[in-house]
Amino acid sequence: MDKILKGILKYRHTFRHGMVEQFEQVKDNPIPKAIFFTCMDSRMLPTRFTYTNVGDMFIVRNAGNLVPHAKLYDTETVSTEPAALELGCIVNGIKNVIICGHSDCKAMNLLYDLRDPALATPEKLHMSPLSAWVCRHGSNSLTKLMQMQVSDFKAPLVFEGELPMRRFVAYIDPENQFNITDKLSQVNTLQQLQNVSSYGFLKRGLTRGEIHIHALWFDIYTGNIHYFSRQQKRFVDVNEDTLPQISEEVRTFFSGRQ
Repeated sequence: MDKILKGILKYRHTFRHGMVEQFEQVKDNPIPKAIFFTCMDSRMLPTRFTYTNVGDMFIVRNAGNLVPHAKLYDTETVSTEPAALELGCIVNGIKNVIICGHSDCKAMNLLYDLRDPALATPEKLHMSPLSAWVCRHGSNSLTKLMQMQVSDFKAPLVFEGELPMRRFVAYIDPENQFNITDKLSQVNTLQQLQNVSSYGFLKRGLTRGEIHIHALWFDIYTGNIHYFSRQQKRFVDVNEDTLPQISEEVRTFFSGRQ
């Protein structure tokens, strides 16, 4: 806490003035361009690695950057994530929903361990809210990873996109650069796109192309950001060489409605 309090004083003498100027620009009517779902991991600093400022994005964080599927929603177990989708896309008219996973995700490491039934008994899940959370909302991601292991990760996965019939194919780590739990993290990131699309209140916007869903994946060891390219069917490192093609794909795929 001492570090945080001293950090506040440093902020007052460095960044505060610039932030107040940004607050003045957006005033009481910010126009965010994206909802950014990511993990609560302390190494994830989305406004820094996307170079965004005050008013640019809604940011929602949880363990494992999970968005519960609509079939798991009811008024007794409502969570922040669907509420954030409604607040962002319906109330504020935000067009872009971004899911951002990352390497060495502790929630994904735990989810992978929970493939052992002995670690996922009702009694143990009752004693661990974290285990219950990742088991309940990450099980589909784990199932897909197990499917890939059968083919030694050579066969692609198929996910539902904005609409049930608008599916996309994904090859996960075809160069085999990442370990098994990082592969799971990438699968899980794409699974959340399918989960986002499951909400009925988003159907109109998704059908009309007014809401766009994207996947990013952050490698904390290299600092590289990967964008999932539906055209290339894989996560692609965003850099000076790849950006033109990725940008063109985004403009084409989403009909220039960014």
